[in-house]
Order: sequence, then structure tokens, then C-alpha cells
Amino acid sequence: TGLRESISFIKEIVMKRTFLIRLLPLLATLLLVSGSALAQDGDGGKIVVANRAGGTISVIDTAADTVLDTIPLPGSNTAEPMYVVYSKFGDRVFVGDRANNQVVVFDAADFSIEGTVPAGNGVFHMWADSSGRQLWVNNDIDNTATVIDTRTLAVITTVPMPADLVALGGKPHDVILDRTGRFAWVTMLGLPGANDYVVQFSTRTFQEVNRAPVGQDPHLSLANRGRALYVPAQNSGVVSVLDRVTLDPITEIAVPGAHGAGMRTDGKFFYTTNLPGGGVGGLVTVNTRTNEVLGSPVDTPFPVPHNIALTTRGDKIYVTHSGAAADKVSVYTASKFNPEPVPSGEIMVGLNPFGLAFVP
Repeated sequence: TGLRESISFIKEIVMKRTFLIRLLPLLATLLLVSGSALAQDGDGGKIVVANRAGGTISVIDTAADTVLDTIPLPGSNTAEPMYVVYSKFGDRVFVGDRANNQVVVFDAADFSIEGTVPAGNGVFHMWADSSGRQLWVNNDIDNTATVIDTRTLAVITTVPMPADLVALGGKPHDVILDRTGRFAWVTMLGLPGANDYVVQFSTRTFQEVNRAPVGQDPHLSLANRGRALYVPAQNSGVVSVLDRVTLDPITEIAVPGAHGAGMRTDGKFFYTTNLPGGGVGGLVTVNTRTNEVLGSPVDTPFPVPHNIALTTRGDKIYVTHSGAAADKVSVYTASKFNPEPVPSGEIMVGLNPFGLAFVP
């Protein structure tokens, strides 16, 4: 009897061990699929597009690449939405309204309007720091930047642009802040000669701390890590790479018509558009480790490829195509191991799609 019980016990152990061995691959597969689904869900969200001539914003579902809603700005008959900024603090979407000298604030959950904040004359580019402290809004008629507290929606201050550059015809255009919100960089364009300027401001004192000459019609991009500031300059056909703290030049990358500026979250790849190229070579990828163009520029399906937004992981890239009668956003896929964009579709939005932003 004891022998039979021992044999039975051994058989039971063997059966359980066999069952576990067979179960492990299934569990591994389930975990892989689950992890993949979570990663895809984690990169999902919305793209919000400012339709400058339509007085509206288009809200795009990045999973299906379809328009979920088209939302008018207050007084949409006169509104002129320009650029879009998302702030995770308060979960808000900010849209600059050039015609009404204000910023419209939307709840990112349901896109109800929370209110408006006054800005200066000539609202153009704007940007918020990742810490959620400040939103800078450039006003190219007043030659100022309005600084808004993204939490309280109060105007903190109005920053005048450098008087000497304004006297030469300079206008504030693009603006960007670093992740910690220590500095703001503003491009000044319209200056005589071969160069426009990047001006660096302290976000504590709101005083100029540095400046550097760059190419004509410059825009701005930077990664959360590292020291490089990327400055595509359309009329000079270059992307200047500067040290973001000292503004010392690092290198220049030849890119015809370089205009739009989109940086992948990990900072490994920078994307820019050839705006005047008619769509030929319209989207360019730069490897930020080597500061060289990666592969061949990608043709876009429509002319005037303008501004760029990426999903969190950079798996999708969205480009607005601007113009009085334009109404398209083109879509591209990419991946961690193949960052070069692959055209994947187009989306009809409102008239003259201009700025856009990803809302997670």
C-alpha cells in the first residue's frame, strides 16, 4: 500500500509539472499581447487642429484617424485660431485666437470652454513648459509675449521684445520653453540682412539673457533631455543646432525650406517640413545623435506641409497643410526601430489648418 501511494504521489507531481510547463508559454503569450495592447493604448489620444480660416478646432482620434468633433471658438464668425498647446496640469487645451487678441481655454476631457485669457495684438506661436507654470504667447503686432499661468489662467506679465531688434523691423514669431521652465526662447524674424535671431529669456526675471543670429524665418524645437536647440530656418534652407544654454552654434544641417518642427519625446529624432517645396521631399527626419538627415525625405500628398505633431512614442506623425482653401492633415507611421515616416492616410479638417497638438 505504501508503495502504491508513493507511485501515485510521484505521478501527481509529474502531471502538475507537465501542466505548468505547458501553461508557461500560454501565459507568456498572454502577457505579450496584453503588454502590446497597453502600449498601444498608452500612445492613443487626440490631435487637435486649429483651423485658421474656419474659426474652429478639429478633434482627431489617433486610433482611427477620424474627426471626432469640430468645435467653434467663441464668436467663430470672427475667430482666427492659430496654434494649440496642451497642458497636463488642469488637463487643458489652449488655442490662440489672433483676431480677438485672446487665448481660448478648453477642458481636454470634453472640449467644453473653460474661459478666455486676454493676450496682445497679433497672437501667433505659443508654448507651455512641462511643469505647468507658464504659457508664453507671442504677439507679433504689439511685439510682446503674454505670459499666462496655466493653472490659475491669470496673466503673469507682458514681456517686451528687445527694442533694438524691434527698431530694425524684427517681430516675435516662434517660442519654446524647456521642460523645467527655466528659459523661454523666442525667434525674431523680418530683420534686414541674412540673419534673424533667437532670443533667450529668463522665465523668472523675464529679461533677455542671451541671443544668437540664425537663418531667416526661424522656428524652434528641443528635446526634454540634452542641450541642443533645433532651429529650422525656411528662407535659409538650414536647421541650425545651438547649445540651448549658451546659444553657441553646434552645427548646421542643410534642409531645403525647413519650417515645421517636431521632436520625438525621447529626443532621438527631429522632424521638419519643406514648406515651399510643393510636397516634394516635404517631411524630413534628422537623427539627433549624428545631426544628419536620415534616409530620404518623404513626399507629402499635398503642398505646403506646415506644422507637425507626434504621438507620445512617435508612432504617428501628423502634418497640417495650410492655405486659404486647404483642409487636409496628412498622417504617417513610424516606430522606435524605423523612425522614417511612412505615409498612412489623410484627414479632412476645417479651412486652413494651422497649428496642431497631441492631447494624450
